[in-house]
Order: sequence, then structure tokens, then C-alpha cells
Amino acid sequence: MRKYSFEKLKAWEDVRGLIRMVYEETKMFPGEEKFGLVMQLRRAAISVSSNIAEGSSRMTAKDQAYFYNTSYSSLMEVLSQIIVANDLGYLKNEKYENMRVLIEKISQQISNLRKSALNRPKP
Repeated sequence: MRKYSFEKLKAWEDVRGLIRMVYEETKMFPGEEKFGLVMQLRRAAISVSSNIAEGSSRMTAKDQAYFYNTSYSSLMEVLSQIIVANDLGYLKNEKYENMRVLIEKISQQISNLRKSALNRPKP
């Protein structure tokens, strides 16, 4: 089975771990948040990985950088939402801190992908 370029990226692999954490933790959120914070947080986390995948398939550096930037923005959305979830007591401090450490790592990886795309020599 062929492995696509995005599947080889450490950032994409780490985002998969973040997505698993988000899904696992949001199972414990109150029922009234099912169509609010739970769905928003899950969609934002999925968006991070989807935009990395889409960016890696683009042919121009500008297009790649655009999608990596969008991925970074979605990651910041996830960060904002886990802060709110922690503030509301839906996410325990230990889980929040673990997710935050992973988000910091992924944010650096995505920034590096964007820089690498923009610094690539033009054909």
C-alpha cells in the first residue's frame, strides 16, 4: 500500500495523537455541550490534520504555505477551546497541560513546514 507524503510528516502523525486525545476527553463533557464545544473542538482538531494533508499535496510553495497557515490557525482554535474547556471544569488540569504541550510541539512543526515551503527554491 502506498504511503502519501502527508503520512510521512511528523506533524501529521502528532496531530493524529491530538485528535485521539480530543475525542477521548470530549466523551466526558456534559451532554449539553454535544452540539457546542464538543463538535467545535473535534472539527477544529480534524481541520488541523486535513489542512496539513491538503497542503502537502499542493504544487506551489505559496499554496502549500497557505494550507499550513490554515492548519496553524485551526490549531490555535483548538488551543482556545481547550482553555475554555479547562476554565469550565470540563477538562482536568493534567489533561489540559498534556494537550497544551502537544499543541506547542505541533505548532512549531507546522511553522517549520510553512517556512520550508516558502524557502524552497522556485523551479
